[in-house]
Amino acid sequence: MKLKLASAAIGALLAASPALADLVFPDLSYRTGPFAAGGIPFSDGYQDYFTLVNERDGGIGGVKARVIECETAYNTEKGVECYEATKGEGALIYQPLSTGITYQLIPKVSADKIPLHTMGYGRTSATNGRVFEWVFNYPANYWDAASVAINYLLDENGGSLEGKKIALLYHNSAYGKEPIPTLEALAAKHGYSLSLLPVDSPGQEQKSQWLQIRRERPDVVLMWGWGVMNQVAVQEAANIRFPMENFIGNWWAGAEHDVTPAGMAANGYKSLNMNRIADFPVFEDIRTHVHGKGLAAGDGSNVGKVLYTRGMYAAMLAVEAAKKAQETHGTANITAAMMRDGMEALEMTSEMMEALGAPGIGPEFSVSCEAHGGSGMGIVQQWNAAEGRWIALTDYIAPDQDVIAPLVEQDSMAYASENNLSLRCE
Repeated sequence: MKLKLASAAIGALLAASPALADLVFPDLSYRTGPFAAGGIPFSDGYQDYFTLVNERDGGIGGVKARVIECETAYNTEKGVECYEATKGEGALIYQPLSTGITYQLIPKVSADKIPLHTMGYGRTSATNGRVFEWVFNYPANYWDAASVAINYLLDENGGSLEGKKIALLYHNSAYGKEPIPTLEALAAKHGYSLSLLPVDSPGQEQKSQWLQIRRERPDVVLMWGWGVMNQVAVQEAANIRFPMENFIGNWWAGAEHDVTPAGMAANGYKSLNMNRIADFPVFEDIRTHVHGKGLAAGDGSNVGKVLYTRGMYAAMLAVEAAKKAQETHGTANITAAMMRDGMEALEMTSEMMEALGAPGIGPEFSVSCEAHGGSGMGIVQQWNAAEGRWIALTDYIAPDQDVIAPLVEQDSMAYASENNLSLRCE
């Protein structure tokens, strides 16, 4: 009912308004380079959802969404160039799908007053809205992910990890290094030892790391990988016969293309996910209103896959934030500053997700002035090679905020001090 009332209110606004410009959503994509296997399905899902909203619903509050795609090849310099080339088009929000690009864009979007959504990646401490006015990373961040993985392992080991050996195999970049502080703090709390195994980009050479794993025989290997690194790691794990059930990737190391090259040898590999994978009703709408009309962003083969679903989910959150901004400000022709307000007032309930054709796609969460990070929850899923699909092993697992909150406070306050920022929400 609330959704219907909001739509009616926006419709009434439109009836009394002049012709409106498009609502612009840049897509800093990467369909080329060593990380294209992840970039392509995410971009397809992101763009297809906006097209669905245009074709099925007539736009967002009656205003058509326009996606501007700009190829970054997962290159930070190109990502910044794409931002500079598109921000003048009336961009409402940026989702760069790159931690490296994110770190470069944070000061830029703060100066230009354009919101940045780094969904499950980027600078973790941006969850502190008192410091990072223009940056959001809901529904969860990397420190959440690290804690979710450890909480899962605690549950699997009778509540104790004392004396266990955990290895972190990570992409040797800002992205891959993000979970280290959390895992170190959790190691001190739970008594496990942590070894760090960096893998230089793009990650095709990992022989030495897996020789070390074979030699040291950790109980669990956690992986913060992306692109070709994931495929190589799964194959290397199989080569040394590391137990796949003890190999857990984060949510950027748990897509179909990460495991299918290894065939049956990948069976049992686990990963986190910030959202569920299912045959959601919204996919049928996309097939009908987007692909059926020849408007698909890609070749149509990615619908329902892990990263297609996540890209669609990212677009869904952007659309709902735009609706909230329209409702809050009493106009359908919103600005980037209004979009930020909508993001800060966003609330995703079970009822909303069901109404959007994606029941249970993510955890319920709400955003506020102080908290830009969502619930922080994630699930653990496992690859069934025989069936060629991911199977959820858990419900949503909450992170350990007693550990994460002080880390966020420390890092964000240091950033505020370094940049002479005044705190908000006070």
